[in-house]
Amino acid sequence: MKSSNPTKGIAVTLTLLFMLYGQVVMAQNASAMQDRTPQERAKFQTEMMKNKLDLDSVQLNQVKAINLKYALKNEPVIKSSDSKFSKFRQIRSSQKEKQAELKKVLNTEQFKQYQAFQDEMKAQLKEKRKNR
Repeated sequence: MKSSNPTKGIAVTLTLLFMLYGQVVMAQNASAMQDRTPQERAKFQTEMMKNKLDLDSVQLNQVKAINLKYALKNEPVIKSSDSKFSKFRQIRSSQKEKQAELKKVLNTEQFKQYQAFQDEMKAQLKEKRKNR
């Protein structure tokens, strides 16, 4: 399904690129996330991380707060009329900050799993863009 606003569609794709533990189905249907609130995106990310990383209750609460913090921080970038490149740079910078916070919460093995899945998602989205 194509978005009627190309800028919004691109922002959604960028958001998905940096989302943690998004499902392949969601990556293929990026427009499904375009109308989600930051709270909904953070909840989705947290649930995926909970399932993939086997978070304990303390980690879950910390990850939930971090995901919400960065979903709210990225919302103005997504909604802005900045160029695609500018949005990409801003979200990439935000993602680096988020990773640093997550690294303090996750154990070594969990963080490795987090990075591996993130790399997998990036590769899938690059492949999808390549095939357009």
